[in-house]
Formats: sequence, structure tokens, C-alpha cells
Amino acid sequence: MLKLSLVTCCFVLSVVIEGLALLDLGVSPYSGDVFHETPLIIYLFHFVVDYAEITFMLADVITAVALYLAVKDYNKQVFRKQKFALEADRYPLDCLELIRSPKEMYYIPLKVAMFYLLNPFTILSCVAKSTCGLNNAVIALFILSTIKGNVLLSAIFLSLATYQSIYPLTLCAPALLYLMQRQYIPVNFRRASFWWFIVQYAFMYLGSLFVIICLSFFLLGSWDYLPSVYGFILSVPDLTPNIGLFWYFFAEMFEHFRLFFLCVFQINVFFYTIPLSIKLKEHPVFLIFMQLAVISIFKSYPTVGDIALYLAFLPVWSHLHRFLRNIFLVSCVLLACSALFPVLWHLWIYAGSANSNFYYAITLLFNVAQILLVSDYFYAFLRREHHLTYGLYLKRKDGSEATLVLK
Repeated sequence: MLKLSLVTCCFVLSVVIEGLALLDLGVSPYSGDVFHETPLIIYLFHFVVDYAEITFMLADVITAVALYLAVKDYNKQVFRKQKFALEADRYPLDCLELIRSPKEMYYIPLKVAMFYLLNPFTILSCVAKSTCGLNNAVIALFILSTIKGNVLLSAIFLSLATYQSIYPLTLCAPALLYLMQRQYIPVNFRRASFWWFIVQYAFMYLGSLFVIICLSFFLLGSWDYLPSVYGFILSVPDLTPNIGLFWYFFAEMFEHFRLFFLCVFQINVFFYTIPLSIKLKEHPVFLIFMQLAVISIFKSYPTVGDIALYLAFLPVWSHLHRFLRNIFLVSCVLLACSALFPVLWHLWIYAGSANSNFYYAITLLFNVAQILLVSDYFYAFLRREHHLTYGLYLKRKDGSEATLVLK
């Protein structure tokens, strides 16, 4: 019940073990329609399958430590920028209460690590032995490399994350924006330095991806894994129920409409990258948080482990709580849906007293709540930035109090 209702059944240890058994018999693990992991995953577990539980726990610990170090370094940079802005009198006097203090920021990295390790979604994903934990570790190492300003490692870990599931490709934009900030390269299409840096990063990223793909070919001896891994993610042939938006919709879909709506659903993950990058070009770390949330909500085969990764960043934005509008309602909905997932799954599959509509209704509500949560944080972030520029107490021309509206 746990594996099917809360994680994607195609990306768990039992499927990897089946692929290993086929490989040991001299049969390609991609010859059937069961195994859809990448070749590097199957060869990793070829050596650590007897220590699988330790491997998954270690992956979560690596993720937590990487996030801790990344947020710690990010907070230092935020405090430094804040200090320079205060010395230059860039903030209006009435918004000084919005300034973050070192005492307030001191425990945030530890909170982020604890938010990830103690999150029930992380624990459930680990207990279910979902390979999502390994993906999270790679993404966390990418975030750490980016925030540390290491261009090469950032490109390598991003290529590894993309190799695993395609969708982390959208993290390329915030990585470029952050690294250009670190190297004081202006985001200006007319500047040669801007394009030269993009070319350098693209060369390292694509080069790393090419090496990984070729290594997979040499390990397997064929290109069978390409349609089986990436074709599986993009074409969504397996409609086993999960916590995502795809399975029910395409189970009810007429076949001649399938390709059109498949493109519509898949483009959601990539569509928001450009407008969000334009709006948040000065705040690439918040953009990473937004992109991780979008991937978690709109990917074809999501798991609770994906949700745990972006929820771990919530302590970083604790200073936005005063501007959040629906946090109590959204939190209650998320908690209620999380509790109802296994209940409705049991009623549908085992008791036979419910049907797929009940389970999908909770899935839909759960994803709507995630969208509202992310939108609320986006609104709160933009509102705080507006107040830091124009003051906390806005006035109309006639002197009356004004209300800030996000459009």
C-alpha cells in the first residue's frame, strides 16, 4: 500500500532488483516493460544491493548535509548584501523591521536539514526504498555546488540530475543567474561576457551529459535505455495510480486526444521557467525553490520524496510569514490529504467500497494545495521586496493608506 499510494511503483528497489536479475541472466533489463531506471542506477545497486537500506539512508543524510551547507553559505551572502544596503541607506526607514538579524538566521541551516530528515514524506520515501532519495541527493549537491560558486561541479551535478529524470533541466536558469551574480557578470543580452559565460556553462553541462550517456552505453552495450527511461517519462504509458495529476486524466482520455494533452501536461514543467527567471533574476535561490516545487507538482511520476525536497526550503523563507495569506488553510488541506491517501487507497483497492474518483479527488486537492502554497510564498516574497524598495506603509497621493495588490 505504501509503495503504490505514496511513491511511484516504477522507481523503487524491488523493480531495480528485478532489473538486476535480468542483467545477471544476460537479458537486457529494458527488454520488458518493468524496469525504467537509468543504467548507472542498476550498476550502482549491483554493488550495494545487500546494503540497500543503508544506501537510501545515506542518500538522505547527504541531501540534508548538502542543504545545510548550501543554506549556511547563502545566509552569509544575504547578510553581507543586507549590510552593504544598510550602509548605503538603500532601505526606507519604515521597513527596517523587515531586515533579518544574524540571530534570526543562525539556526536556519539546521532547521532546513531537520525539515528534510524529519519530514514524514522523506521517511516514507526511505522506508518504501524509492530511488527518489538518490535523485534528491544529486540535486542537493548541485545546489551546494552552485551556491559555493563552483561552475564545473554545478554543471556536472545538474547533468547527473537531468540524466536521471529530464525535469531538472529547468534548474539550469537559476544556476546561471546565481553563478553570474557570484562573478559580477551583468544579465544583459548586449554584453559579450553574458553570452560567453552561458556558452562555457552549456559546454560543461552538455559535455558532462554526453560523457554520462556514453558511459551508460558502454556499460549496457546498447541504446535500449533511451526510449525505456526518457520515453517512459515523457509518454506516460504506465497509468498506475500515484500522487500526480497524469494517471487518472490519461486513463479516461480518448486515444486520439492523448498526444495533444500529453504535450500540454508536459510543457507545464518547462513553461514557467522563462517568466519566473525574468521576475526573479535577482533572486536565483528563491527561483530554485520555485522550480523544485513546479517539478514536484507537474512531473509525470511524482513521489512524496520530491515534495520533501522543496518543503525543506521553507525555513529559509521564515521571514515571509507575516505576508502569507492562506498558510493555515493550505497546511490543513495538505495534512488532511496526506492522511487520506492511504485510507482511500485501502477503501478502493482492498475494501472495494470506493473507486478511483475518490482517490483522484484527494490527489487533485493535494496538488491544488501545493500550488496555493507555492503561490502564497511567491506573493509574500514579491511583497517583501516591494516594501524594501518603497517602504512598509504605502500612501496614496491624497495621503490615505494604500493597499498593495499583486497583478
